Amino acid sequence: MAKKKKVKILRITLVKSPIGYSQRQKNTVRALGLRRMNQTVEHGDTPVIRGMVTKVSHLLKVEE
Repeated sequence: MAKKKKVKILRITLVKSPIGYSQRQKNTVRALGLRRMNQTVEHGDTPVIRGMVTKVSHLLKVEE
């Protein structure tokens, strides 16, 4: 039997505005599902999400 791993949840909050940053970074923030300041979303802890968070980490607060 294959054991299922429990997927960790990342709670991601936008704490700094992407205004003044590159369009690519704005697109990354939007792709994470963040539209306004202090909005929080939850995503599974996958390599794709981790990579996106790393690219815009200066704009976010991340909790596991």
